[in-house]
Amino acid sequence: MGWKIIFAPQALDQLEQIVRFIAQDDPTAAERFGNYLVDRAELLADFPELGVPYRKRPNVRRLFCKPYFIYYRVRRKEQVVEVMDYWHSARCEPKI
Repeated sequence: MGWKIIFAPQALDQLEQIVRFIAQDDPTAAERFGNYLVDRAELLADFPELGVPYRKRPNVRRLFCKPYFIYYRVRRKEQVVEVMDYWHSARCEPKI
């Protein structure tokens, strides 16, 4: 069995904003893309080291899901992956 995935409130808020923005033009695409972002995060339950280390914060990694990054923290002792944020790659890096 894989690691536990938890979503920080910030990550859930960002995910909701992403889906709402896309839904303005295409609700079906918004739902599909939102599910894709959640599925990619849940993949970390089996592959917590999938993303690359984020050089600005120790123990934080990021996974590219074009055009977004998923920022997450690996808590090895507890076998937990904490999804911290979804961030569009065209924006300045987040302050996490």
